[in-house]
Amino acid sequence: MNHPKPKEWDAKLLSQRMIADYKPFNFVDGEGVRNSLYVSGCLFACEGCFNKAVQNFNYGTPYTEELEAKIMADLSHSYVQGLTLLGGEPFLNTPVVLPLVKKVRETFGDTKDIWSWSGYTFEELLQETPDKLELLSQIDVLVDGRFELAQKDLNLQFRGSRNQRIVDVPQSLKLKQAVIWSKCKDADQSYEQIKRSELGG
Repeated sequence: MNHPKPKEWDAKLLSQRMIADYKPFNFVDGEGVRNSLYVSGCLFACEGCFNKAVQNFNYGTPYTEELEAKIMADLSHSYVQGLTLLGGEPFLNTPVVLPLVKKVRETFGDTKDIWSWSGYTFEELLQETPDKLELLSQIDVLVDGRFELAQKDLNLQFRGSRNQRIVDVPQSLKLKQAVIWSKCKDADQSYEQIKRSELGG
């Protein structure tokens, strides 16, 4: 696993504007019905990463105006709560995601929320480059921190290891410290434990 120094990784140089996947109308990448954009490229190289192929900045297909138009059209449905940015590492793909989130804000204001997963912690992002800080300022909820295999926990909501947090970004920026999302609710049992108990295991 890599731990960058502040401003060490320059998204403008690293991003190849490639997309690993786009999944509209899903229920797993945050609260409510969401449209999820998976960008390509990540340097954190977390052990046990479930999306290892997407660490390559050249993986997938180019981001296009046609895809952006589709994302915007999909977001326009009243039942869609918002946009989710994943990867890969969204904060190393600001040339793609920053113009997109600005367009979402210009079009929908605060009627759609924006979530992002990141290997960076909230505190690390506060020390980062202007483009990353601008992206952070546009986000409502950040699931932050590297995935740590030793802290893997299947009971956690929207995250894989206990060190990761679900951060309320507007409140955190206001107070200049991480504030946990008020709706965060972890399970008492994992799905696997529930299935075992149902089977009498």
